Amino acid sequence: MASAHSSDSSASSGPIDLRTVRRLFSDPARIRESDFLRREIAQRMHERLLLIKLQPKDVLDLGCGEGADLAGLQSRYPQSRIIGIDASSALLDEARRHREQVMSSMQRLFSRWLPGKGGAGDAVHMICGDFARLALQTGSADLIWSNLALHWHPQPDLVFSEWRRVLRIDGLLMFSCFGPDTFREVRDAFAEVDDAAHAFSFVDMHDFGDMLVNAGFSTPVMDMEKITVTYDSGAKLLADVRAWGGNPLLTRRRGLLGRSAHARMLEVLEGRRNAEGKIPLTFEVVYGHAFRPAPRKTSSGEAIIRFDPHRKP
Repeated sequence: MASAHSSDSSASSGPIDLRTVRRLFSDPARIRESDFLRREIAQRMHERLLLIKLQPKDVLDLGCGEGADLAGLQSRYPQSRIIGIDASSALLDEARRHREQVMSSMQRLFSRWLPGKGGAGDAVHMICGDFARLALQTGSADLIWSNLALHWHPQPDLVFSEWRRVLRIDGLLMFSCFGPDTFREVRDAFAEVDDAAHAFSFVDMHDFGDMLVNAGFSTPVMDMEKITVTYDSGAKLLADVRAWGGNPLLTRRRGLLGRSAHARMLEVLEGRRNAEGKIPLTFEVVYGHAFRPAPRKTSSGEAIIRFDPHRKP
């Protein structure tokens, strides 16, 4: 397992404890309430994918969780092998159970007689592992998909390098993650209570673009949007924030907040109610995609010149 450490570089998401991240995501019931936004973001990622011509043989869903995106990827690419990878064995067990439930007898029949048709059972595989250290051969995938998972790793620049390694030439990386304004209401409320880090600042979109270039990707495209979810109570808002992963920072407060401090924090959230009487919670969602280009130099440093005799001048 990769170790987390603090860094002042923009390449770092903060001093995240990966062991804490895995623990926070080890209870499927705990995070289920937050899945509504993952489904919405997945749909928006698919809309972006429609604009790109791609017929992948092998697709990776990195940070696949309970596997909700696997079915959508298989539906879009029925001839492809889909591999979901997640560090949480509990979430993968949920994904396997869900997949068994939705496969009808007709789908099972198709998978037996027409492999690759109608959602074949053997077209999707799930692996428990670290998406920053993939137990896969170099150049083994044509498409990497990652939905709202990258921001939980302390060094996304190193993750991008690993993802580039497993992509084939002209393979596509498509991902989404949280940006700096995510949970800003929670940070502001806790700032009224103490100076401890109760939520961390996510990496900026432009820094992600720089990381992609430095990792060897070509033509990165980055964009961002802000989504506001509203709540009837501060307690429910905080419960959903915890469902999103809580606070995995090494610098987080060790111990309970205290009754009076907790009440003060809820009071601050109450003061943010909008004209409809709801408490807002901001999500800044960053979208990115980039390709792995053909190498321009050999491993020993010689330039590669490509000659295509069939190309017209």
